[in-house]
Amino acid sequence: MAHGAPPVLAQLNLVVADMAATVRFYRRLGLTIDDRHPFAAHHLEAAMPGGFLLEFDSIEFARRWDTGWRGQPGATRNVIGFNLPSRQAVDAVYADLTGVGYAGQQPPCDAFWGARYAVVEDPDGNPVGLMSPIDPARKGTPPTL
Repeated sequence: MAHGAPPVLAQLNLVVADMAATVRFYRRLGLTIDDRHPFAAHHLEAAMPGGFLLEFDSIEFARRWDTGWRGQPGATRNVIGFNLPSRQAVDAVYADLTGVGYAGQQPPCDAFWGARYAVVEDPDGNPVGLMSPIDPARKGTPPTL
């Protein structure tokens, strides 16, 4: 049932086991995270272009704002996708993150949809996708499933 304007996706909230480790990972990825406020141990935000917010909350805080929360930090069936400016940037960011010990799930590859693509895990095991702009000249046939 419609209730006026359609909903707008405005944030992604990650519940994290270790706030400091999470901040180190996402800063190394290149995000700006202001942790100079009194509640930084439990809630931080990375403002993205277009007003989208990537938020990080501690387990303790998540239990306060969601009394039904049953989850545990860890790998999900979702991928947090980031666009990078070039094919070379995908390779460089993947090499940097895995080079300092973050787990790689998918080494950089030329994806059939025309982008350079890779996946690395954040400290809680969330898959983080790294994607270059799509180059129509590099599109191929989707795999047979």
